Amino acid sequence: QVQLVESGGGLVQPGGSLRLSCAASGSIFRIYAMGWYRQAPGKQRELVAAITSSSSTNYADSVKGRFTISRDNGKNTVHLQMNSLKPEDTAVYYCNLDRKPFPYWGQGTQVTVSS
Repeated sequence: QVQLVESGGGLVQPGGSLRLSCAASGSIFRIYAMGWYRQAPGKQRELVAAITSSSSTNYADSVKGRFTISRDNGKNTVHLQMNSLKPEDTAVYYCNLDRKPFPYWGQGTQVTVSS
C-alpha cells in the first residue's frame, strides 16, 4: 500500500510562486512515473506535469515554461515548482503515482491565485 501526502498549497498573488511537495510511503516509489494533476471547480481533472522513473518530464501546454516537476528517489518525494502563477492556475492539485491499472492519489492541496 502506498500513501501520498501533498503539501505546499496556499493563497498567492498573480505572478507569485509556490512549491508543492508530495511524500510517498512504501518502497515502490522509484520505479513508477509520478504526476501532478489539478481540478478546478466545474472542470475535469487534468494532467499538469509528469516525470518518469528516469526523470523524463512532460508538461501541459498551459504551464510550460512556468512549472517544473522534479523527484528525489532517495527521499520518496516529488515536487512541483510553480512560478508566474495566474488566476487560472487556481485548483486543487493532486499527486499521482502511475501504477497501472490502479494508480495512487493523494488527498489534494488547494492552490488559489488571487489578488
